[in-house]
Amino acid sequence: MTHPNSAPWLFDGPPDAVRPTDGYPSAVLFDRDGTLVVDVPYNGDPARVEPMPTAREAADAVRAGGVPIGVVSNQSGVARGLLTYRQVAAVRHRVDELLGPFGVWAVCPHGPDDGCGCRKPAPGLVLAACARLGVPVERTVVIGDVEADVAAARAAGARGVLVPTSATLPEETERAEATAPDLLTAVRLALDPAPDLVAGEP
Repeated sequence: MTHPNSAPWLFDGPPDAVRPTDGYPSAVLFDRDGTLVVDVPYNGDPARVEPMPTAREAADAVRAGGVPIGVVSNQSGVARGLLTYRQVAAVRHRVDELLGPFGVWAVCPHGPDDGCGCRKPAPGLVLAACARLGVPVERTVVIGDVEADVAAARAAGARGVLVPTSATLPEETERAEATAPDLLTAVRLALDPAPDLVAGEP
């Protein structure tokens, strides 16, 4: 059964002043927990936000390329009654303070059994973020730490890069089309106009 309010939450950041040049992706979207910041289950406390290694450098590298940047995040703690909208927004503001502003945040507040179309590995968050940024999804790269992130990218028609952590299952890494040892390396892959990562004409 579909959740009665199945749309994701969207938070807008500052508009991007530059658009990417030919060969660059149209946007780079990051997972939040375990990718941009250390995964603290159901975290609603900005004081507990801790960036992952190279996260700031990776985000800055995307911005330096003039590429729109966003976040796509499952937050089932909302549906479970463990998080409020205000807490999700407060953590988002803290991430922006630590890593710089993101053009859009697309957040799924639903639980695994709610039947929404936005909870990764469904494509809804990626599609919503691309629509809000005004970029083609087929030239967007999604970076995350678990298979649901790259599966959401694939389902949406985008490309995924997996950055494995201790939470990533070995078989998820084996199945990934592209992997990187850290976020900065993942971003360098994303910004490389190699046709095997970014779809479309160079």
